[in-house]
Amino acid sequence: MIIAHDLGTTGNKASLHSDDGKMLQHCTISYPAHFASGGVAEQNPMDWWNAVGGASKKLLQMANISADQITGIGISGQMMGAIFLDENFNPTRDAIIWADFRAQKQSDLLIEKIGLEKAYKKLGHRLNPTYSISKVMWVRDNQPDIWAKTKHICIAKDFVNQKLTGRFVTEPSDASSTNCFDQIKLNWDTEILNVANIPISYFPEIVASTTVIGGLTKDAAEHVGLNAGTPVVAGGGDGPMAALGAGIIEPSDGAYVCMGSSSWVAVSTDKPLHDPKMRSMTWNHIVPNKFSPTATMQAGGASLQWIVEDLLPASEKDRYKILLDEAGKVNSSDDGLFFLPHILGERSPYWNPSAAGAFIGLGRHHDRSYLVRAVLEGVAFNLLTCIQAFTDNGVPMKQVDVIGGGAESALWLQIFADIWGVKVRSRSIVEDANSLGAAVTTLVALGKGEFSMVKQLSTITAEFTPSSQSLKYQKQHKVFLDGYYKLEEWFNTRKISN
Repeated sequence: MIIAHDLGTTGNKASLHSDDGKMLQHCTISYPAHFASGGVAEQNPMDWWNAVGGASKKLLQMANISADQITGIGISGQMMGAIFLDENFNPTRDAIIWADFRAQKQSDLLIEKIGLEKAYKKLGHRLNPTYSISKVMWVRDNQPDIWAKTKHICIAKDFVNQKLTGRFVTEPSDASSTNCFDQIKLNWDTEILNVANIPISYFPEIVASTTVIGGLTKDAAEHVGLNAGTPVVAGGGDGPMAALGAGIIEPSDGAYVCMGSSSWVAVSTDKPLHDPKMRSMTWNHIVPNKFSPTATMQAGGASLQWIVEDLLPASEKDRYKILLDEAGKVNSSDDGLFFLPHILGERSPYWNPSAAGAFIGLGRHHDRSYLVRAVLEGVAFNLLTCIQAFTDNGVPMKQVDVIGGGAESALWLQIFADIWGVKVRSRSIVEDANSLGAAVTTLVALGKGEFSMVKQLSTITAEFTPSSQSLKYQKQHKVFLDGYYKLEEWFNTRKISN
């Protein structure tokens, strides 16, 4: 048996798997994130470490098994962040996570010196303040005392892997989320690092995602409740890992949408996809020699979480069900009410960290049911724009599989089908695609399976086809887009703290 961990924004989803990949037990240990005005988004890396320890022990207890029965560990982790470590690999400050967009000035410098198009073709990504390298530059420029203590920089799962094994490495999928990795040559890009004035020595060694990077150290083994020497696999970033978990390995496998805190649409290709409008980006896949073109919005599931938490207290039982049931009885866009879901700035399709959330068209009669429905529709409208980044470049979208917490809402899935104009399917894995991908990666690394085994580890649970509402929604999508463009100048002139 093996253990997989998925270090998300809200918690660590851990799972226990048999050697054929079947999930036997799963649990989640939550931890906080700090969001503040000016684009601040941070977490304490030690919360991830403690969650990995607690979840590992809990899985053993839930399954009533001993540490002797665990033959490997693999991790999926949130991407695009920056963890700052001293010479002994201890954090020098809280981690700056993917949602933070304070580093606009630093990103602008890279754009000026290197150029957007040149960087996009090399990195597969726009130069943007949401990526790791700009965040590293921001700390260097604004927190010199912390920077003086910093000697190593990595991403979430790499920090945990170092704590587990003592080895400081990353792999291509996570490296491709830094904005300083050449995804064809598979190495750190010296041109960008020279312009950024960040030593290449601060970054981890790059290995394959399926590399066994070492065994648990004695201290780590005690922390996670396992045997010293238990193999640890490099793992990968949560976006490409979710693609693997959803069974998106080959180009013929189609598309999927992940409805986590951030949300994205992705496919698998044999080479990077370079959209002329740069709406999408391309990760290196977990699967060798494959890529995962992706269009990611900052706050998909996070938009629904935000509105539910603001409208009903945590003590209200079934608060999601209550509000979603009410939203199912109205149609906000029909009534002229739209929601721009850019509450954490925006990546695809605008790549504008200054973008903000907005309800447009509010009337006195719009109660909470209309507000929630507008959020559901707004996320779907924005993801349609992301989907168009693929269809405009010849990538077909005949059907889309949806995973993540949002896939549990039949109402939202039907809204997706209507707004996207394609068949939408939910899969049985729901919130476990990342940990399932990590489990399969671990089994491949240990010589116990192939990547293709993942396709037998989840099933289609429901299908939703476009209704008679679909054509109307296509017209309303244009109104939704117009709302953003009308407000874009105002978004961009708001004062953002650097």
